[in-house]
Amino acid sequence: MNTNDAKEYLARREIPLLFESLLNGLMCSKPEDPVEYLESCLQKVKELGGCDKVKWDTFVSQEKKTLPPLNGGQSRRSFLRTGGPGSGKGTQSLKIAERYGFQYISVGELLRKKIHSTSSNRKWSLIAKIITTGELAPQETTITEIKQKLMQMPDEEGIVIDGFPRDVAQALSFEDQICTPDLVVFLACTNQRLKERLLKRAEQQGRPDDNLKATQRRLMNFKQNAAPLVKYFQEKGLIMTFDADRDEDEVFHDISMAVDSKLFPNKEAAADSSELDPSMMLDTGEIVDTGSDYEDQGDDQLNVFGEETTEGFMEDLKKCKIIFMIGGPGSGKGTQCEKLAEKYGFTHISTSELLHNELSSESERSKLIRDVMERGDPVPSGIILELLKEAMLASLGHTKGFLIDGYPQEVKQGKEFGCRVGDPHLVICMDCSADTMTHRLLRRGQSSPCVDSTAAIAKRLEAYYRAAIPVIAYYETKTQLRKINAERTPEEVFLQLCTAIDSIF
Repeated sequence: MNTNDAKEYLARREIPLLFESLLNGLMCSKPEDPVEYLESCLQKVKELGGCDKVKWDTFVSQEKKTLPPLNGGQSRRSFLRTGGPGSGKGTQSLKIAERYGFQYISVGELLRKKIHSTSSNRKWSLIAKIITTGELAPQETTITEIKQKLMQMPDEEGIVIDGFPRDVAQALSFEDQICTPDLVVFLACTNQRLKERLLKRAEQQGRPDDNLKATQRRLMNFKQNAAPLVKYFQEKGLIMTFDADRDEDEVFHDISMAVDSKLFPNKEAAADSSELDPSMMLDTGEIVDTGSDYEDQGDDQLNVFGEETTEGFMEDLKKCKIIFMIGGPGSGKGTQCEKLAEKYGFTHISTSELLHNELSSESERSKLIRDVMERGDPVPSGIILELLKEAMLASLGHTKGFLIDGYPQEVKQGKEFGCRVGDPHLVICMDCSADTMTHRLLRRGQSSPCVDSTAAIAKRLEAYYRAAIPVIAYYETKTQLRKINAERTPEEVFLQLCTAIDSIF
């Protein structure tokens, strides 16, 4: 068995998740006899029905899952602190943690310590480069580090998590894998003030991610992600926004009142703290200064929005139709997308091609993607979404819509896209039997040097159906979904597709 076969086997059998769950159980339970404990855990896996039924906290005892009471019987409190880099969230988080006796977690500090302690590890060396350039660390890595930190403090009455989440994808992962926070505090600050504070901090502390180029990139990432993130938590009724341009004592006073009102209802409510207009965090000042100090940055800055703002991107996007094309390998979706793109003036985007093109580049992101794939792990959904947004931006202004082929591959991806870009106008499912798709793939393989075996095709189809069924069910209740009989001739299928697309104009 070669390395790739071994990785495929481990991923297919859900072994990495099993090991993570076992490790979390050991960390939380600290048994006297770890071997006996692991034996009991593996027996439980059999009783549950296999590794795919195991979650990260399966072996965490119930009393640890039910977090300690706070303030007369209320459950343990946790709240997240987010805001632009330099908004003062670290300072305010520490003060809040001290005032209420909560435990403080800085996500940025967690990652920096991990990088420092594992500097020879290839994965963390790549993450270090990503952070140094101002990009976000991989979502799965960040969530894993937070979970491991939380497992070390099961008896804390409250947790303040500083600098998290940075985007909607991280928020969704946190809720799926850990919990829903009790409160999210957003510190709104003008871009100019953020830039001034970061450059001053760079002089005083010498942090590697406070260099000039990283500062600009971090501000760009913040502006890109802030609006959908705030909207997401506003819809859940969890967020309170504060003007962080003021003196830090004034900000702390207002946050304290908000915490009192939200977590300790016996105290007075904060005055209008949650009614602050979030548009102030996206002020019209430019993030990237076009003055002479920034003229020599070169193309490595990767400013995916160019001179466009997030608002401009969303405004142009409203004029376009977005269509998801779902179908198994051999269903004909790629061929039909090309024909539809020509007929309607759409842009065809294939997520598999985006990944292939990115891997052929020499970017830091490509190195991270390659490293993830070599370990047999799925490419983080946040990376795929960023590739999609960049491809869509490149076509804005000269396209009538987007045919996105092979996306989403899971419900979480669809939710992230909806929060950060918008819901699709139409979802098309190419309905085709496994026998037909197998026959087509085998026939296609006759003219290709790389011929998939029947067994390999069966695995691909199994993976497709496992992922597609919940996605289709999700969109059946959320948006317009049309199933197309893809068993017919290409001409007949094309006519069906045209009828479906005509219905959204």
